[in-house]
Amino acid sequence: MALLAASSLALAGCGAPAAAPPSSSAPAEAHGAHSMPSPSASFNSADAMFAQMMVPHHEQAVEMSEIVLAKPGLDPRVAALAQQIKAAQAPEIATLKNWLAAWGQPVSMADHDSGGVMSGMMRDEDLGQLRAADSAVAAKLFLTQMIAHHEGAVQMARTETEAGQHGDAVAMASAIVTSQSKEIDEMKAILAQP
Repeated sequence: MALLAASSLALAGCGAPAAAPPSSSAPAEAHGAHSMPSPSASFNSADAMFAQMMVPHHEQAVEMSEIVLAKPGLDPRVAALAQQIKAAQAPEIATLKNWLAAWGQPVSMADHDSGGVMSGMMRDEDLGQLRAADSAVAAKLFLTQMIAHHEGAVQMARTETEAGQHGDAVAMASAIVTSQSKEIDEMKAILAQP
């Protein structure tokens, strides 16, 4: 494992330098700001797996948020939550991709056996239902689907906090556990109201 990490780091230093992440004006509710590591930053396979899994997971959360935000007459609480999710996760996607580039790791999980569908990911049919639903139904679908989606992200982030080595990745994972657990509670509270 150490040899793999060392050779990945050596290869990362051979290419062109990775671009700095775009600056973000994300609100304070964002999961946290994370800087680009130097190519020599220490990481392990758990860090790489976390980043590789979280990129498509976050991309889908942003997509789900965009779908529901396009609905006319959307419950303002749901709209605010969808905006918050989008504002937090879009910059994290860029950070995760930059880490993978610096580590010399592919963004795609295609080279790894992920054991099937990632926890909390929506199927195409689920996204289709969200797209086709009117505002009231879409709001409930979004909340229900996003609770499951966030639960999957929290599970992946907890694994990173236990097994990860890269300080910034572990910090991001810890922030994801905190912020998304809070958002799960908010979504459940909205669903519980008539």
